[in-house]
Formats: sequence, C-alpha cells, structure tokens
Amino acid sequence: MSATIVQSGEYTLEIDTGDLVRSFTLDDPVKGKLDNPTFVLDGATGYADVTDGAQRIEIRRGRRDISDQFQTGIMNFVLDDTAANGVFNPFANQGPYYDTTNTEPGLAPMRQVRLKRENELLFAGRVVDYTYNFGLDGNDTVEVTCADDFYLLAQAILDDNSVSKQYTGARINAVLDLAEVNYPSGAARDIATGTVEVGGGGDYNLELGTIALDYLRLVNAAERGRLFVDREGVLTFQERIGQTLSAPVVEFHDDGTNYPYRNVDISFGADKVVNLVFVQTINNKFKTASDTASQNDYFIQTLSITGSLLDTDADAQDLADYLLNGYPEPTFTAVEVAFAQLTDAQRDTISTVDIGDTINIEKTFINGGTTTELAQELAVEGIEHRIDTTVGHVVRFYTSPVTIVYELILDDATYGVLDGSNVLG
Repeated sequence: MSATIVQSGEYTLEIDTGDLVRSFTLDDPVKGKLDNPTFVLDGATGYADVTDGAQRIEIRRGRRDISDQFQTGIMNFVLDDTAANGVFNPFANQGPYYDTTNTEPGLAPMRQVRLKRENELLFAGRVVDYTYNFGLDGNDTVEVTCADDFYLLAQAILDDNSVSKQYTGARINAVLDLAEVNYPSGAARDIATGTVEVGGGGDYNLELGTIALDYLRLVNAAERGRLFVDREGVLTFQERIGQTLSAPVVEFHDDGTNYPYRNVDISFGADKVVNLVFVQTINNKFKTASDTASQNDYFIQTLSITGSLLDTDADAQDLADYLLNGYPEPTFTAVEVAFAQLTDAQRDTISTVDIGDTINIEKTFINGGTTTELAQELAVEGIEHRIDTTVGHVVRFYTSPVTIVYELILDDATYGVLDGSNVLG
C-alpha cells in the first residue's frame, strides 16, 4: 500500500511482477468480449506495491554541471524483508510474487519500477540489481538499484549503417528506429528538431560495434542541448541552450516569501573560463574562437573538441563561438529544499520540476553596511531526491546560467523597448 511520509505526502513504490493483468481471455463471459476497453489483447503490466517495505529512497538524474554528460538516471532504495515476512527473498517460492509457472522470482532484474508522489511520477525505469543482506540477527534487507532507459541504450550495439546529412533531432530518431536499437516510439520520446545538421556518408556513417548511447551523446555534443530521460520515463532531446523566455516555474527566496530553501551553492572559479576553443569535425574542418583580453587576465584556458559530427565550417565556427566564455560570473549552482519547509501546494509543484525548467533563486546577504538581495534565473540540469520514511523528503536542484529575455509589452517603460532583452512572444 502507498505510504504517507512525514511532512512530505503520499508515496507509492511499485515493481513489475512479470504478470499481465486485464488480459483478453477467449470464451470468458467478461474478459472475452471484443472491443472491451478493460480486458485487452496485450493486457496491462502487473505491479507489486512495495512501499510499506521501503526504508529510504534516493534518486539521481541529469548532471551537476553544464560541462558534464547527462548520466543514466539512478534510483536506489532499501526494503525491509523481515518486516515484509520474506516476500522479497528470491528463494521464497511460496511468496505472493513468485512466478510458479516459470519457477522464478516475480521481482526480478530488468522489471519496470516506478515511484510516485501523489500520483506524480518522480522516477520510472527498470531494476538492474537486487543485493540481499541476510543478517545474522534476523534483520534481512534488500538493496535495489534501478536505472532509467539510458541503461537500455548503453547495451544496444549499432551495426554498419549509412546515414545522410540531417538535423540532430532526425538523426536521434533514426538511430532509435534502427532494428538493433528498437527504442519505443510515440509517447516514449520527446525529440526536438535541433538547430544544427550533422554530416552523412563516408566517415559519418555508423560503424559496427558503436554503443548506441555513446553515439547519441555525440549527436547531442554537436547540438549542445540536453539529452536525458525525464521523470516519467520519456527520452527527451532539447535544442541548443540559448535565450530563455523569462518564466520560472518556482521562485526560491530566503526572506520568508515564495518557496523557502535550506541551502544554496555558489560557484565562481577559473574552471568556468574558456577563452580558447578548438573544434575539429570528422571531415577535418578546423575552427577556433579566442578571447585575447581574457587570456591576458586568466591565462589560456582551452576547450578542444575533436571528431565532431558537425559538417560545415560555419557550424563548427558557431559552436566554437558558442562555447567561448572569457569572463566568469558568480552563479548559483545548486539549491536544496526540504519538503517539511513547504506547503502542500508547494510540494506538489516541486515534485513536477524537471530538467530544462527555469527556476529563480534569490539570496539575501550583507554588502558592506547594507543588506542586498541577488536574484538569478537558472536552468535545472540535475535533480537529486532523498526520501527517508522517518525524516521526510529533501530535493536538490543543480543549475546553470541562462540568457533571459522578456516578452515585449506595448507602452511599458521597461518591457516595451525593442532591444536584446525584450522579444516578441
């Protein structure tokens, strides 16, 4: 049964048992009726609710820094098998989840898993490992590791395939559609068109033995967008990160207004400086971008990219210019909030924030003899959840700077001026 976690909400943790429910059954007076919306040919996945046995749950999705690769989303949780009367034990063939037909545990690796809060998904993926800890004191636990569908793409190996020049989104869909990948289509994907084209033919063709996820990351490296699996399990590709229309989904303040938070990280370091960029494409187009003034102040800080899937001189130059960042600015890089600090409505909103959303963080600090407030709008790059059944739920968002523009408002003294910051909506 779902469980209410202190000052956090109602949570449901479910694992696919391998059984199909609501399946069409020939000659059955109820289940055998044609066009029955309840009992269908493919059936529906049967899930075991293991919430009562869960002690703590942790989720890590996305990336911590904009220069990092998007990693496979991971959820770990611990189940108390003693309290559950041994139902999670793989040797317990009398348990409710044991598959007697195939003589195998019902809760097995690669089965689907999902975590919901108040019917909103926080994670959807598959179980990749069960680690059983049989305590001599009789306290038996199971540590479960789950991964999102990046895991499947990391196991898929490409064949030799010819490709034509196409936009990044089309290339991603083409790879996902390959027979050796066979990634679900339709609602399982949310793939943007992309802003640049990747090359085709010759050295751009796919090679036997290439890992599908590695190749898709190369496509995203050409785009410099976001490629990740969202909280509902949808494979998502977002275009190159550029200007963002000001519309934060959450505003975090430390002055008692809006959404309170308990911790914020600030970054202001040399590792953010990039004043010389080198881009080499597969077809040996070489382009550079440099900021000599920054080099005089911070020495040369280089970013070198080789083997890019970009095809033209212009696109290689655009990428080099895009990656140039001569002068660092102090930036909020992470914010952490405990659900115990929030209202029910605020908890509902926080639960739905996902990678790519814009949030606002405001910090009050002493500036000389006065108090100053600094506010920044930022993009969410990574999300971590820590849920303890006895303590509550804490979430941490990792962020990156964004270039904010505002919708033009006629006759407004500030937003009615046509310039680089005000745009037509």
